[in-house]
Amino acid sequence: MMESAAGRLLVATPLLTDSNFERTVIFVGIHDAGGAFGVVINRPVEASARDLVPEWAHRISSPGVLHAGGPVERSSFLGLGLWAGRDSGDPVPEWWTPIRHGVGLVNLAADPDEARDLEALRIYHGYAGWAPGQLDTEIGEDAWFVVDARSEDPFTDRPDRLWNAVLARQRGTLALYGNYPADAHLN
Repeated sequence: MMESAAGRLLVATPLLTDSNFERTVIFVGIHDAGGAFGVVINRPVEASARDLVPEWAHRISSPGVLHAGGPVERSSFLGLGLWAGRDSGDPVPEWWTPIRHGVGLVNLAADPDEARDLEALRIYHGYAGWAPGQLDTEIGEDAWFVVDARSEDPFTDRPDRLWNAVLARQRGTLALYGNYPADAHLN
């Protein structure tokens, strides 16, 4: 297995034309010998997350829309949160599963009032998942760029521009993809 991509971003390369993942940015939550899991963070949908998960409505970040997290388990909801002020020496509460740099999974079955220090929350339906070794193979086939995440990436106000923005902030030739057109045939 190659180095874990957990806590990093997978950015779909122009070679990846599968409609589920074309021009996606995925925040990876798990990547180990058992497989990989992540959520697409740049596909908001025209549905109110506040209406779908009303008990968490007061914690959901603006604009409060649902995000399509991936093609697996689309009928389930996942919460991805930012809790950057947490002291690493404190015990981890039941509502929180830390991933990296203050970003983690929020247990939506927990009491939202216990998450009063949560700085941001996005709700996703579905997720992206890979069998053991599958993500490593896809990365080796140049389907994904693996880049460092910033804690604000999953909570951007402009998810529609995230693919370009993440690539543009890279160094070297990878930064050139930041200007890659949505349809290269029209260029």
